[in-house]
Amino acid sequence: MTPTAAESWAASAIAKFGELLEQLATTEADAMTHADLEDRLAEQGRGVLQQLLQDRLDLRAMREQPLPAVVDAQGVPRTHIVRDQAGTLTTIFGDVRVQRLAYRRRGLGNLCPADADLNLPAEQYSHGLRRLAASEASKGSFAEAVCGVREATHAPAVELPKRQLEELVARAAVDFDAFYAHTERPAQPGEMPLALSFDGKGVVMRPEALRPGTAAAAATARAATGRTRLAGGHKAHRKRMAEIAAVFDVQPMPRTKEDILGPPDRQKAPAPATSNKWVTVSVVDDVATVIAQGFDEAQRRDPRHRRTWLALVDGNNDQLNCIRDQTRRRHVQVTILVDFVHVLEYVWKAARCFFPEDDPEAEGWVREKGLEILDGRAPLVAAAIRRKATARLAPSARKAADECADYLLRKKAYLDYPTALASGWPIATGVIEGACRHLVQDRMDITGARWGLNSAEAVLKIRALRTNGDFDRYWAFHLAQEQDRVHRQRYAGHVIPTHH
Repeated sequence: MTPTAAESWAASAIAKFGELLEQLATTEADAMTHADLEDRLAEQGRGVLQQLLQDRLDLRAMREQPLPAVVDAQGVPRTHIVRDQAGTLTTIFGDVRVQRLAYRRRGLGNLCPADADLNLPAEQYSHGLRRLAASEASKGSFAEAVCGVREATHAPAVELPKRQLEELVARAAVDFDAFYAHTERPAQPGEMPLALSFDGKGVVMRPEALRPGTAAAAATARAATGRTRLAGGHKAHRKRMAEIAAVFDVQPMPRTKEDILGPPDRQKAPAPATSNKWVTVSVVDDVATVIAQGFDEAQRRDPRHRRTWLALVDGNNDQLNCIRDQTRRRHVQVTILVDFVHVLEYVWKAARCFFPEDDPEAEGWVREKGLEILDGRAPLVAAAIRRKATARLAPSARKAADECADYLLRKKAYLDYPTALASGWPIATGVIEGACRHLVQDRMDITGARWGLNSAEAVLKIRALRTNGDFDRYWAFHLAQEQDRVHRQRYAGHVIPTHH
């Protein structure tokens, strides 16, 4: 490259910038409002940036010198060198062209080390545009994301088709699991308990994305009605469960049972504070896999198991079995607690067997039984409910009472609320319920949405990264992985040949 070319490499961008300066210096610009000035700068400023990016790519192409040897991953050298054009790269500033040296051999595809140095994507759209698409899609519908990309890149606006946007979002999320597998966590004080919590939330899916059992149930429901559209009462078989895990640190806050269910006017101790919340979610993986991922995060935080581990759940048997399995595999002791609010719901259902709908005495009865359960006397409460049902109810009217008693007895091992309250641990699953609403419901339950499997999984992963505050670090990791996948693996020894 000649010194003259080097000195004038940004001439086109400088010329565009000069034109913009001249326009802003005119008397016409004196009459413009600040909004007019913003629009003018946004419109023509992006044109300057687009040209500057193009000029920089052209400069790199002019400077590129042939390499003495370029050998592919199979050990085959490429000996024929031509200057080639990669085609159009659509960026957040608009379209640019990329020229570089291509190393060829008959019957084999080109190798272009400059593409690897630039970490060009496999598709037309730049990584910056991929990131923008992922960010927009994580906040609203795909149709809104298309508009969001258009508005963010206006002048010149990037018209990203909806299908391509969905594909970009899916590609953006592929390194989620690998990222967290390589993430280290700072150690927390041993006296601070480490909590895990798990739950599931249904997502309305397209028929082909349902799990086999759900799809079969949906087909049976349609056959029963004789309709292709599910009728009222037959719309349950449209969802696939998104499994969610949360891991967080707990600042202990000892409490008494009266702090939970005491009189409304009683001054109550504050609930335990939580911090360093981390979440993961998947509509592809099953309960066991997501729970294992939650335990992986806990293991990263406390690899030597020096802290107190808690698991807060709603009593789902599959979750309990998977948690117990993980404790055995990892040789870690975990105290499992069933959400007290969930337990209280069973007591309320039992109360409806004994009291009319609006009877104020029902609340007092529920509080009394709740205080006994908090005092560690769940089996006695179960026995008392059975006796009351036997004495007052016909067999047909006692179903909810028996279900409550059965539940309390089945879960009694996970209702050690006296120890939890004295130790300052949480006894409710508010963290995971909040994660379900924020991660899944707020985005996936948009009216009329029916999800494909890949799109749903990608959006959930991106939302989890943003919730965890890890998106920027993830993106740096993702770009490094992309360079390895798309480029580095094509060369001998996975080393990109270069002059520098």
